[in-house]
Amino acid sequence: MSATVAMICNNLEALSNPGDALFLKRFFKTGPGEYGEGDLFRGIRVPVLRKLSGTLDDAPLPEVIRLLASAFHEDRLLALLMLMRRFGQGDESMREQIYNIYLANTRFINNWDLVDISAEHIVGNFLLHRPRKPLYLLADSEALWERRVAVIATFHFIRKGEFHDTLALAENLLQDTQELIHKAAGWMLREVGKRDLVALEKFLLQHYWRMPRVMLRYAIERFPEEHRQHYLKGLL
Repeated sequence: MSATVAMICNNLEALSNPGDALFLKRFFKTGPGEYGEGDLFRGIRVPVLRKLSGTLDDAPLPEVIRLLASAFHEDRLLALLMLMRRFGQGDESMREQIYNIYLANTRFINNWDLVDISAEHIVGNFLLHRPRKPLYLLADSEALWERRVAVIATFHFIRKGEFHDTLALAENLLQDTQELIHKAAGWMLREVGKRDLVALEKFLLQHYWRMPRVMLRYAIERFPEEHRQHYLKGLL
């Protein structure tokens, strides 16, 4: 019998840990006015969800989509892990279907860990040999998590030695008001620097003076301390 949402949720409920759920509610900022306001947690750690996802390849795709719409954070994370597995194992038709499902359901990919675990593997992977315009549309979105998807998706390009879109999107997001976007862009810039320090330095020399402080700190995290201070104090 193929796995249904009801069966999967019964398994998840059995794995739940109330103590961990309380910790995760605080960690993912679920209080009033915080970025994860109102999110619900079962208290299941990521390695457990990864292992479970490997047993659910027979779940019909509509059931996976239903799971992605769950009120529980771990359910949505499990659904993303299941989509990632199918994307990795699927043909081009399946990959395109999963990419479209992902972009049609970004309202449920609504915390930084959900974005960070999935965006590069689905969105970035799918767009590697395709036009990148969808990323720029996402980066212009009013939705915080869609903007984060845009920049984190480029991690797949970075791993392949392509940096243009990361740098262009980071420039586009310099005026973003959300710290979670500053952190994401700074992280991706740092990843560019690990592979091409010249490209990162060129970007920094052009923009460091107007970069959000968190973005700058993330981008230069691996620099020698004296060099870091030159950027932070504007001594260049």
